[in-house]
Amino acid sequence: MNFHNLNKKLVWLFSLVVLTIAVTSCGSKSNTGGKTLSSAKSAKSTKSKGLKGLFFKPASADPGVFNGEIVAVNRKGWSQPTPFGMVLVPSGSYLMGQGDEDPSRSAINFPRRVTVSAFFMDDTEITNYEYRQFVETILRDSLSVLGETKIMSDYYPDTTRWAEDLKMPGYQSRDFTYGDPMTENYYSSPAFDMYPVVGVNWSAAKYFCDWRSKLMNSYRKTQGLASLPRFTLPTESEWEWAARGGRASAKYPWGNPYLSNAKGCLLANFKPHRGNYDADGYEYTAPANAYSANDYGLYNMAGNVAEWCEDAFEENASAVTWDLNSINRDANNPRKVVRGGSWKDIGYYLETGTRTFEYEKNKRSYVGFRCVMRYLGRPASR
Repeated sequence: MNFHNLNKKLVWLFSLVVLTIAVTSCGSKSNTGGKTLSSAKSAKSTKSKGLKGLFFKPASADPGVFNGEIVAVNRKGWSQPTPFGMVLVPSGSYLMGQGDEDPSRSAINFPRRVTVSAFFMDDTEITNYEYRQFVETILRDSLSVLGETKIMSDYYPDTTRWAEDLKMPGYQSRDFTYGDPMTENYYSSPAFDMYPVVGVNWSAAKYFCDWRSKLMNSYRKTQGLASLPRFTLPTESEWEWAARGGRASAKYPWGNPYLSNAKGCLLANFKPHRGNYDADGYEYTAPANAYSANDYGLYNMAGNVAEWCEDAFEENASAVTWDLNSINRDANNPRKVVRGGSWKDIGYYLETGTRTFEYEKNKRSYVGFRCVMRYLGRPASR
């Protein structure tokens, strides 16, 4: 028998056993044998000792505090659900600003690097049908608090804007425009249920967000569920990041550089060909899910109706906003950012980087909105 080889094998086997023991004990116990709770953050450390010495016990199985130590390590994981009708827009960094050469507008559209956290966004503009749920609810539940006059003047869509916005200066609108049918039918008729709501000012859009937040979290509270972040209007930087759909420096939500595809079909609802409103298929607004979505699954981020943003408008926004989740909350500035262009605008206003504004109290037949919700943490896919 070769004792020399046998000894070598025994030494090798012994070393392997020692190494295995060392590896399996790494990260599970400290040098004190895992006797302290802080050295073993797992459910086993509390379950094996029972509930002796417990002086606080929440509703879940996790005791939270045990034997004078914080042992809150066994809470079930939580992931934020996607709200109905929304899509997740991932976090990212991009050059915010004009996507094409435009010397005349470069002063208010100077490109700058901005980072945006992940958020959920409505895949379409808020529709007449959705907004009608809001108006009918506050007329039913908040009439005694707000009063019918305030509700109808502040939150009910101004349907007369269809005629007023299209009239010629110095003339009566009904004499020179065909806006009356839209005035009478656009908000109330089921034919326009899935079209974007218009005639809503910035303040009303924000009140809708607050109402939607309370509606959702009131229900979640009755189900014993954690509250979700509130709905808000998108910031200007969030809106532009979402409109680009992950395409760096894209001139339009679908990319560059044209307003029509290879077959000559227009890709959005706007004012093409020196006023041929019908060329894109719709004289006025289009259904909220018309045309193709961008790469994030968002519809009509260019054209159809322009959209309110949270920010106050400043020509030199880069001087008053930070580069991380930038926002301008100047409450004294009545000019609020609107983005995306509308059915009555030329192609320039459809560009992802084009900036413009409307006064917060103004209601227009070409301005609507959509909501966002902050994402808590970072998406697992990233």
